[in-house]
Amino acid sequence: MRTTQQMSITLPNEMAAQIKARVASGEYASESEVIREGLRALMARDSAVDKWLKEQVIPAWESLQHDESKSLSATDLRNRLKVEHKKATGEK
Repeated sequence: MRTTQQMSITLPNEMAAQIKARVASGEYASESEVIREGLRALMARDSAVDKWLKEQVIPAWESLQHDESKSLSATDLRNRLKVEHKKATGEK
């Protein structure tokens, strides 16, 4: 039984050139390999987002529904983000 399916796709010239360049560089053996790798990356990203939503966002939202005192105002959130940004970038 065949485990692959041939497809025809249309891409913008810029994307097609990127695919051809990766094959020409020897990074990939074929255009199909480039597309498969891109789809694997897309599926991994989607999986990571789903996991983040299920493990962090939904529990946090449900927690806030039961106790709104844990929430932050927009101003408090903005200030906390500024502090975190300064830590991450080394700003003073």
